[in-house]
Amino acid sequence: MGSTSPPSLNGNGQEDKPLHIVMLPWLAMGHIYPYFEVAKVLAQKGHSVTFINSPKNIDRMPKTPKSLEPFINLVRLPLPHIEHLPEGAESTMDIPTNKGCFLKLAYEGLQDAVAEILQTSKPDWVLYDFAAGWLPPIAKSLNIPCAHYNITPAWNKCFFDPPEHVKKSNFSIENICGPPTWVPFKTTIKLRPYEFMRAFAALKDESTGKSASFDLKKAYSSCDLFLLRTSRELEGEWLDYLADTYKVPVVPVGLLPPSMQIRDDDEEEKNPDWVEIKAWLDTQEPSTVVYIGFGSELKLSQQDLTELAHGIELSGLPFFWALKNLKEGSLELPEGFEDRTKERGVVWKTWAPQLKILAHGVIGGCMSHCGSGSAIEKVHFGHVLVTLPYLLDQCLFSRALEEKKVAIEVPRNEQDGSFTRDSVAKTLKLAIVDEEGSIYRKNAKEMGKVFSSEDLHNQYIEDFIAALQKYRVHSNS
Repeated sequence: MGSTSPPSLNGNGQEDKPLHIVMLPWLAMGHIYPYFEVAKVLAQKGHSVTFINSPKNIDRMPKTPKSLEPFINLVRLPLPHIEHLPEGAESTMDIPTNKGCFLKLAYEGLQDAVAEILQTSKPDWVLYDFAAGWLPPIAKSLNIPCAHYNITPAWNKCFFDPPEHVKKSNFSIENICGPPTWVPFKTTIKLRPYEFMRAFAALKDESTGKSASFDLKKAYSSCDLFLLRTSRELEGEWLDYLADTYKVPVVPVGLLPPSMQIRDDDEEEKNPDWVEIKAWLDTQEPSTVVYIGFGSELKLSQQDLTELAHGIELSGLPFFWALKNLKEGSLELPEGFEDRTKERGVVWKTWAPQLKILAHGVIGGCMSHCGSGSAIEKVHFGHVLVTLPYLLDQCLFSRALEEKKVAIEVPRNEQDGSFTRDSVAKTLKLAIVDEEGSIYRKNAKEMGKVFSSEDLHNQYIEDFIAALQKYRVHSNS
């Protein structure tokens, strides 16, 4: 994308003043990245952003492109010391899931420092995450409008914070898991009881008996605007339901697909890792390689890793497997796996330039945990997905893409969520090569055209900024 552009004219033909926006994502790289993409898009349009997080998390972020540095102020706020939080832990990737309650306490400990920043800088907007239900009251006391920026689609909100009348009726685990009977349209999207139980069990710290709990209603209901990383093309009916039921202005910011993202590409092009990976990809046949990647935070169990590896081997398909988590040394691939598959596959154990790999013509499909950002990137390139979701939001995204016939989920045991190597191999072959799966490949290519449309997503950004400008005018007049 090009250089920064001047602020636009408003409806009266007057120039809209550039906005100053404060952002505070949750302490997780999967939240920080999509917030940072919005920050860069705003900066490119001439608006300034104060981006707040912990020192270590800010150091982990990709570098701000040089042309945008004058518009983005990265503020490193040290986290308070919290008993039971591992030394040096500043993000979900630094802790086991059951320590999330202590990370949440550290995040809440930023309140005074954040209040001071808001008071002295008097921004036009604050964009806050699901875990910062404490921030809107601070902003409101200073007469600063606040927007909740939700990095996942609207269906998450409809599942995890259903309307009051639904909660008051017979609200059992089966009802929570869905499909939701309270939405006015047909959907097959649902959770499985074991997924729900596993999610709650993972949050509990056995040594202290504490669990991380987030008051989503408080976070959601306090905002002046509800922003979501989504689009009407993906889930128009869910967005309409959200706006109608929760009586809040809902603004999709678009999917922020790779084609919209602003980065210094030259550095990646010269990266020795990419040079080596590209040399291997160049030897493969077009649309034959499966790209396998489960993000930087998902920690597979040894049993799941073993079955997955055997399944990849059984499929007989060429593959590129980005498997960074092995470095920690607690997990091992099956003995001899890499030797047996070296003629047709690569297990890459350090950082891999995912977008560059996905854009290569030999990739014929992907295997993914179906986290929002990851799913958007893969579908953007028109790749069919084989999904193996773990967290609740991943499960919902997987089912939504299955509903649209662009993804196929690996079948699992309904009681405990386990899966077998045979089911992995069979699902991979169905998605990538079998005639029966051709409709999925065709649909993924079609959806890829929508996900990658720059015109479409530029329009979402224009509408999003217009909503911020319009509301600022009303709230300050």
